Amino acid sequence: MATTTPAGVRAHAKHGGGSGEYAPMTHRQIMEALSGLLLGMFVAILSSTIVTNALPHIISDLGGGQSAYTWVVTAALLSMTAATPLWGKLADLYSKKALVQIALVIYVLGSAAAGLSQNAGMLIACRVVQGIGVGGLSALAQIVMAAMISPRERGRYSGYLGATFAVATVGGPLLGGVITDTSWLGWRWCFYVGVPFAVIALIVLQKTLHLPVVKRDVKVDWAGATFIAAAVSLLLVWVTFAGDKYDWLSWQTYTMVGGSIVLGLLFVLIEAKATEPIIPLRLFRNRTITLASLASLFVGVAMFTGTVFFSQYFQLARDKSPTMSGVMTIPMIGGLFVSSTVSGQFITRTGRWKAWLVSGGVLVTAGLGLLGTIRYDTAYWKMSIFMALLGLGIGMMMQNLVLCTQNQVDPGDLGSASSTVTFFRSLGGAVGVSALGAVMAHRITHYVKDGVAALDPQYRAALAGSGSSTDSIPDLAKLPAPVRTLVESSYGHGIADVFLIAGALAAVAFLITLFIKEVPLRTKGALAQAAAEQSPAEVAAEAAEAPAAAHTPSWAATAPDTA
Repeated sequence: MATTTPAGVRAHAKHGGGSGEYAPMTHRQIMEALSGLLLGMFVAILSSTIVTNALPHIISDLGGGQSAYTWVVTAALLSMTAATPLWGKLADLYSKKALVQIALVIYVLGSAAAGLSQNAGMLIACRVVQGIGVGGLSALAQIVMAAMISPRERGRYSGYLGATFAVATVGGPLLGGVITDTSWLGWRWCFYVGVPFAVIALIVLQKTLHLPVVKRDVKVDWAGATFIAAAVSLLLVWVTFAGDKYDWLSWQTYTMVGGSIVLGLLFVLIEAKATEPIIPLRLFRNRTITLASLASLFVGVAMFTGTVFFSQYFQLARDKSPTMSGVMTIPMIGGLFVSSTVSGQFITRTGRWKAWLVSGGVLVTAGLGLLGTIRYDTAYWKMSIFMALLGLGIGMMMQNLVLCTQNQVDPGDLGSASSTVTFFRSLGGAVGVSALGAVMAHRITHYVKDGVAALDPQYRAALAGSGSSTDSIPDLAKLPAPVRTLVESSYGHGIADVFLIAGALAAVAFLITLFIKEVPLRTKGALAQAAAEQSPAEVAAEAAEAPAAAHTPSWAATAPDTA
């Protein structure tokens, strides 16, 4: 049972308002409260994307191959996915502000350790720590916003979140490319550069974010958290190595997939009986939440496919530097920036959101489908259009899937519902990157073998020595011109195949969004809803439980979140 009722969530209640009135926060108050949160998000996304264009160089320097490249990305996605539901549930039980700060500290520690990596294995382990932190920041940012801001107004502020995401996403690869190309810095500074920003974010959060603490006398469902983390991890390990270390149809596959299903069923059984489940199963009785979660699963594939595989395309299919790889992805990020900001403003004005969601599904599908036609020598202006379409679509879908979910849950389930949608998006991204990474490696090897027959014998020897048909990442500068063209063509065609598969999955997300019913957006934030829902009897009961505070206004019964 909670030891404080919704009356204890009136951070900005009117003085003398013992009746449970709630004074909405002004735009200035909201922006001050969001400043540290957005800075924290900026640091997390920057630190995540800054390695994107540096990864081919990093993996080569640490002696890893294509599987290591994929795992450096997957490890962070895996831990982020597994940790997200737990962060969401903790946000329903404890101080949201303290949780944001803890997540930020975890992420910074993981980043600093990653910069000291001596081999690919150590880097992957550090990325797991980073993922735990970013899982918290991703989930908590949406939860804190929903607590303060009504769904009707949230589109406007979600645009700021989308803009932060876009700036950090485009700034990260650019900065990472510059750092990697600068000899006196080197790739390790890609992990160190975010630390001072994180310290500033912690200080700003302490001064600007003030939410009430709703202390609830309940135990966290650690058993549920353990089983869902185990089920997801086993599934991702299988997807990553299937088709490479063992066949898709093999005893390893049967063991891992079967084990993941058993662990998932045990998780459902535990959640059905838990007092405070990590993911309340009752949420899925709501059609909107169920459909939004499914759509997020497929959107995650599209979203992470674009950010992960573009760097390999530009560096290995077009022989661009890490810096130029970042510059060349600007059309996608620009599209995301524009659509998330503009759609948020229109949703706030009109209260209509479904048209934007469905349009986003069309654009993501079209963008990925067109990217499936590219080759290593495709004109860049065509690619720019394709990437812009993908970015526009992601910007419209990403925020609105969370918004339509938050609009239909009670304040007490806000954290769990928000993190559930984020969880499925992360799960789709993690499974998608792992599976599509394996598909890409297989297709590239296939195209290289097909092209070998046309090469002179002397060039075949150079090709064998480059390792381009194995797990290693080739150094294009050291290859003879004919071999280099073959490798570039193989990477271009292989990555295009990956985009085509992602496009088919995006089409599924689009079809799902058609069945999501548009429900009018609420005009109160979660804090205001909780305050308004408290009955006079609950107010009297709360006063009887705390006679020492009989002369204290009810809005002051709960200490503000200054931890």
